[in-house]
Amino acid sequence: MDDAPENLSALRSMMVQQGYQTFVANNGERALKIARRVQPDLILLDVLMPGMDGLETCRQLKSHASTQRIPVIFMSAKTETEDVVAGFDIGAVDYISKPLRMAEVCARVRTQLQIRSRSETQEEQAERLRAIVNSMAEGLLIIEADGRIQFANPACVNYLGYTEQELAGRNISELLNPMVAQEYLDYFQRYSAEPESTHSHGTREVIIRHRNGSSVCMDLTLTPMVLRQPLFVGLLHDITHHKQSEDALQRAAMIDPLTKIANRRHFDSFIEKEWQRAMRSGLPLSLVVLDVDHFKLYNDTLGHPAGDACLQQVAQALAAHALRQTDLAARYGGEEFVLLFAETDSATALQLAEAIRARIEGLQIPHPRSATSPWLTVSIGVATTHPRHLDSIESLFVAADRAMYVAKEHGRNQVQATQCGSSSAMDAIKALVLR
Repeated sequence: MDDAPENLSALRSMMVQQGYQTFVANNGERALKIARRVQPDLILLDVLMPGMDGLETCRQLKSHASTQRIPVIFMSAKTETEDVVAGFDIGAVDYISKPLRMAEVCARVRTQLQIRSRSETQEEQAERLRAIVNSMAEGLLIIEADGRIQFANPACVNYLGYTEQELAGRNISELLNPMVAQEYLDYFQRYSAEPESTHSHGTREVIIRHRNGSSVCMDLTLTPMVLRQPLFVGLLHDITHHKQSEDALQRAAMIDPLTKIANRRHFDSFIEKEWQRAMRSGLPLSLVVLDVDHFKLYNDTLGHPAGDACLQQVAQALAAHALRQTDLAARYGGEEFVLLFAETDSATALQLAEAIRARIEGLQIPHPRSATSPWLTVSIGVATTHPRHLDSIESLFVAADRAMYVAKEHGRNQVQATQCGSSSAMDAIKALVLR
């Protein structure tokens, strides 16, 4: 853009020879219109033009969104320092003094076009990278060595409930368990001091505090990234659904599918832990073994669906008496049920067992072929022990099971109890029978 026709003609010819598509304007107003319409890659602009001068034209180019990124090279006979500085101050990328030397103009134009091309390529790559990061399903954090979060992508916002502005600047110690956060901070410091000798932290399962106060289960993968300063890229993968499914499977593995109370596998694991705890505390442990009276006759008479419903009601009656974390009711097999009462002496266990027996009889489930009662009943054996080093869980089961059979032999629908201690289970049962 030049006000002299001969200069415009020479410039245009030279640009065309170089293979550039060229547009010309002889004043600032026309230059603005052309620039906004065709969006050129480069503008050559004379400082001195009639009407709107080159400086004002450049100022307006830089103030308009569609033209502000187009590089401008000033051409002028005004080569004083303040003139050149003024041109650069309003956004010019270069300043060519007149009279023009065409070889120099070509070189400067070529250089600026190469710079623009590289810049656009970098911007395109940056924009592509931003699009990838912003569309990731995984959360991405950039964390500084002191634990401060520098950047968080939209997935982090969705997972954790914070806005990007709320996450940026926050320390990871505000999101993680204090011990876990300290582990990461220690790792950051070790890596910052000796990056070559510090192993990658890898992936671990963490609990992150949601903005609403709840906990979110995530896999966090950390990767060091050294630029001007050590930075760490954290990838967050939401495993809440996976954990819920895993927990559901674990619960299903511990529950009897018919009665919805604990199964034998769960009970065996539970009694093992309570046994070890009782050995340490010296407190008593009581086991209740229960069998439904004449259950085969009940099934044969009323059918298996009725038998299943009967077992479900019995299970719920048992579960209603296992109220503490140290109590557990379970279906042990067929019509046999067990209950464990930790920290419970024999007298209390006997009372609980009697309450269970009475509750089941009180359900008044009809049993047409029972020789014991018109209603469904149970026989219960109770054994209590203070576990010692040489004792075994099996001996407690044997004692309770034998007591239950004594209850059956004495007419069913009753509770029999025994102590399981230094004497053998058989001696304990004999003592019970003699009483």
